[in-house]
Amino acid sequence: MSRYFIRLAYDGTNYHGWQVQKNAHSVQAELNDKLSTLLNENINVMGCGRTDTGVHAREFFAHFDVNSLHLETKDLAYKMNRFLPEDIAIDRIFKVEEEMHARFSATSRTYKYFICRKESPFDRHFSYFLHVPLDLGAMQHAAEILLCYEDFTSFSRLHTQTATNLCRITEIHWETVQDKLVFTITADRFLRNMVRAIVGTLLEIGMGKLRVGEMQRIIEAKDRSQAGFSVPAKGLFLERVVYPGHFNIF
Repeated sequence: MSRYFIRLAYDGTNYHGWQVQKNAHSVQAELNDKLSTLLNENINVMGCGRTDTGVHAREFFAHFDVNSLHLETKDLAYKMNRFLPEDIAIDRIFKVEEEMHARFSATSRTYKYFICRKESPFDRHFSYFLHVPLDLGAMQHAAEILLCYEDFTSFSRLHTQTATNLCRITEIHWETVQDKLVFTITADRFLRNMVRAIVGTLLEIGMGKLRVGEMQRIIEAKDRSQAGFSVPAKGLFLERVVYPGHFNIF
């Protein structure tokens, strides 16, 4: 049995997230189907995370095990791209050691959220249009408060099967890029809906609906109802996934 990693990207608009689910179209299901056909055995890929419905990924990793001792990975990647829908693209497929795991071996993940300040038909599927005035300084100040905490229950979807709501955020900031506001956050792991809930809460602070100082109260309440709204999924991208250097995957 050999283990292989896939580096891919996808437009999540037409998918109910990454994970296979009954009566719903998912990215994982597409990969399972195409790999199983091409390799002539039942393949089940394991992803580096579970993006929600409508969320995109510029960089995503998945692994699969196959009975064949050697695959022509460039040829397989080429064939996969011919079979897959145009909104999923394989960058490369490469062999790894058996202990390498797409989800559990990852040391950090980076997400970006895009807010369009000028309405554009070209960004409608990939950003959240918001034209109201925002206090970016207050939003950044409130964002930095999150660096002092590890329990993000207040930003997690309710009734999930997650064993713990502890995460370690190592990077968080807002920036203006042309006509967009871009929010970047890096952590060792993320909870369901966590980024979208954080962005929504920070926007409410930027709009003056909440004060900067209330961020501490919201976090310590460990109550989702205390935080702000969840922004639409279409503006969220998984941008980068990092693995230990000794795996030498690049």
